[in-house]
Amino acid sequence: MSFPAGKAWKGLSALLAGAAFPLGFAPFEWYPLPLLSLAVLALLLHTGRGRDAFLSGWLFGVGQFGVGVSWVYVSIYLYGNAGLALSVLVMLLFVMFLALFPGLMGWALARLRIASARWFLLAAFPAAWTLSEWVRSWIFTGFPWLNLGYSQVESPLLGFAPLLGAYGVGWVAALSAGLLAWLWRAGGSARVVAPVALLVLWAAGFGLNQHHWTRPVGDALVTTLVQGNIPQDMKWKPGQQQATLEHYARLTREHLDSSLVVWPETAIPAFYDQVEADFIAPLREELARHGVSLLTGVPLLDRSGWRYYNTVISLDQPGRFYYKVHLVPFGEYLPLRDWLAGVLGFLPVPQADFSAGELQQPLLQAAGYPVGASICYEIAFGEQLIHALPEAAFLVNVSNDAWFGDSLAPHQHLEMARMRARETERYVLRATNTGISAIIDADGGWVARSQLFETVTVTGKVQPRAGATPYVRWGNWPVVLVSMGLLVLAWRRASGG
Repeated sequence: MSFPAGKAWKGLSALLAGAAFPLGFAPFEWYPLPLLSLAVLALLLHTGRGRDAFLSGWLFGVGQFGVGVSWVYVSIYLYGNAGLALSVLVMLLFVMFLALFPGLMGWALARLRIASARWFLLAAFPAAWTLSEWVRSWIFTGFPWLNLGYSQVESPLLGFAPLLGAYGVGWVAALSAGLLAWLWRAGGSARVVAPVALLVLWAAGFGLNQHHWTRPVGDALVTTLVQGNIPQDMKWKPGQQQATLEHYARLTREHLDSSLVVWPETAIPAFYDQVEADFIAPLREELARHGVSLLTGVPLLDRSGWRYYNTVISLDQPGRFYYKVHLVPFGEYLPLRDWLAGVLGFLPVPQADFSAGELQQPLLQAAGYPVGASICYEIAFGEQLIHALPEAAFLVNVSNDAWFGDSLAPHQHLEMARMRARETERYVLRATNTGISAIIDADGGWVARSQLFETVTVTGKVQPRAGATPYVRWGNWPVVLVSMGLLVLAWRRASGG
């Protein structure tokens, strides 16, 4: 069986399949849909040639990112002092750029004659899709949003996460899509082999979900996340600073029976040295009397070099900081500032250039345990977070998703945190300014969570853990290297080598 030959039909099929792809991600979580979407793309590429294959992949990407990351316009429009038309234009340009990744993947597969090879659907396509997502995760500092593996946090395929990470889950999901496409196209023996292979893959995922590579250590900690819900347009106003500090302190004093309290990213809206003596030090003494540890985000100004950092501090360790490593381009720093500052002056913080911390940093300590800290966007990069393991007993992510309003972004961001929990088999404590704050267990499930845009505290028990999953030990390289090997093998066979 095959699709009709008309180019318009193929283009529309690619666009609609791409638009359906994000519905497998939070908050919808219809996880079979991305597999069906990719099956359509695989069939289109299998019959495509050159520019047609590029167009099919690109239109798929336009649908995928046009639906899935259109929320970027919110920060540009509401907080970037740009008009609606300009905000939409920038968003569309961003979407069209991201769509180049599946587009160029399709073109390369056709150009190298891999797309028409016999084993394309079962070997080359899953490998090519996985590598295209991996490249997108690091080129130009990386944007791993809507990577296929994240759509499977509610599916049995999540069992592959501690073994192979998010890209491994994505590879198995793409292989599932290839099997569906093979079933549609091949007929005959495929009608038996493809369903059996799918059953084996998904049963393997279910079985892996029953196994653990790490172990609990010590007693569970009663932990509270404070979601202050400070409006973004009020957060940095000097007249609001004292009210914000008192707000967080009051919410914390309601939970002096907790062992650990976590505040969000830059919950303290002032440089550390400006509030250390009058606010942080007295709060440290007060909480110490009750046996409460506190982690919070706070900006730090190095006045010797006039550099500033986005940091996390533990009140248990005066003067110790976690410095954010992976900064957000155009949000926390402006790439090619000398060239772009005048052109892109409408962006949220064009005058702000944070400095990045080193990847290898001593871990913070809180409630008697080493903590793997990350800030906001960093939770999207599993290969970065594993540098804190296996030493860290749990992971803490502080964030501020208020930039993106009531959109898909906070839900998708939280979904990534769930993947990090399953990859590492560590609890993840995610405290955000406006939501969604959550305590996530070592299986990627909920202990407790908040809703968006509410002032609330989230309390639950957190079990410290020790040990390392295979993903923590090996990172993304097994999946990347196997995918590269499959593509090279497919190319050699297609070229008669």
